[in-house]
Amino acid sequence: MSALRVHGPMLGGAMHAGYRARSRSGRRVSGITRSTAVHTASELVDWLKENGAKIDAVEVKTLDIPSAGRPLDVVVAGRPLAAGEVALSIPEHLCVTLDRIFESEFVAELLTTDKLSELACLALYLMYEKKLKKKSFWYPYIKELDKQQARGPQAVESPLLWSDRELDSLLQGSPLLPAVRQRQSGIRKEYEALDTVWFMAGSLFNKYPFDLPTETFSFELFQQAFAAVQASIVHLQGVPIAKRFALVPLGPPLMAYSSTSKNMITYDEENRAVRLVVSGPVEAGRPVAAWCGPQPNNRLLLNYGIVDEHNPFDKLQFTFTLPTSDPLFTAKRAVLTDAGLATQQNFDVSASRPLPPLLLPYMMVALAATPEQVASVSFAENAAPGHDRELEEAALAALMSYVQRRTAAYAHPLWRDLEIINDPSSSPRQKVAARLTKIEKSILAAAAEALAVRGAPTDAAALEAAQARLRAAGLRMGSLFDGQGHCG
Repeated sequence: MSALRVHGPMLGGAMHAGYRARSRSGRRVSGITRSTAVHTASELVDWLKENGAKIDAVEVKTLDIPSAGRPLDVVVAGRPLAAGEVALSIPEHLCVTLDRIFESEFVAELLTTDKLSELACLALYLMYEKKLKKKSFWYPYIKELDKQQARGPQAVESPLLWSDRELDSLLQGSPLLPAVRQRQSGIRKEYEALDTVWFMAGSLFNKYPFDLPTETFSFELFQQAFAAVQASIVHLQGVPIAKRFALVPLGPPLMAYSSTSKNMITYDEENRAVRLVVSGPVEAGRPVAAWCGPQPNNRLLLNYGIVDEHNPFDKLQFTFTLPTSDPLFTAKRAVLTDAGLATQQNFDVSASRPLPPLLLPYMMVALAATPEQVASVSFAENAAPGHDRELEEAALAALMSYVQRRTAAYAHPLWRDLEIINDPSSSPRQKVAARLTKIEKSILAAAAEALAVRGAPTDAAALEAAQARLRAAGLRMGSLFDGQGHCG
């Protein structure tokens, strides 16, 4: 699979190195032009049709994606599609799921509730299948996945496959950086548990004349395979646990994921197939997209290698933890509980909602130094003035200090992100990282503006005093480097 090897075929076998050059790119319809490149996915399409897939309404075309700087295989409408029309229907026997692999939902559930995730099981299975080459039933599908190199529609792989140097330079200050490190650590633990699957599901692997997983595949290869599966996965709703993660031919990464599309990939129980129904008309030759779910951009980049600048679900999280050593901890916890909050609390902050209503009173409770101050804080939306004004000013200053500290943690200011995005010489990774950090900085800027409107100070002396008060209070404000509460 494309993610199975960064510098060559990703699923761990020898699969056309020349395919490396083909990736995918910015999946915005407006940035796509027709290409004269030869269509190369016919083997996959023929295989699907021979095995009962209903895909006459769509085609796989090689299109030029300017933002990627290279051609990309994309699922497009083969003819005009009307709202409510089924664009494609893939029988479940052509979809890779755990119950399909293990032929037993019990074994699948046993594995996924123990040491391995569904993605790890799927990655391991396809790595072994790829070693069978053309003898594998899945050969045409694996071949096409391998061609994509785990790249999303913006010609970028998940940051899981970026070098340490790229991660540190491109994602410095972003909550995505600690999230990537955490995910990589989890993949390492799963790799070390792979041999467990071999022994638990011996009947599955008996057909493979190869050694134990950790002797057959290096960690680097497994991580690449994991990223490839992750970039291609479809989350099915209302199905047994062994079907919920599915690899669907003509689904992602060939099909665009979009945060604004209303086209849904669903499981059709009556016909035992996975299908895509379009919510509105699609012109012939235009890319067909599917809704990716309510995911912020940092998760879209981590999972699929994309950033959607029109993502309505984008957000940052502000995370705060009250110290149990605070003499007023019990009183503060009681007040927060009555307001539906916790002593460790995440607040979702977005450009459209830069100052959540409960954020300021929460900070006031956190900084309260007397029982009277704790009792004076109101969480009612239109509460009459009656709280401690000095406490409110301290809370505003503390929040402004936190926002400015997070903003300063990035490698460069927002205007530099714009330069990188518009620079033709920037690499796809540089561009997608700049899109992400530009959006994150914009959210922080909106939060700073909202705080300033409420009267928060901006001068260095006041902000330094706020920092000192925070330290004295022992309040933990989600570290930029511990991954706490920062990846949506």
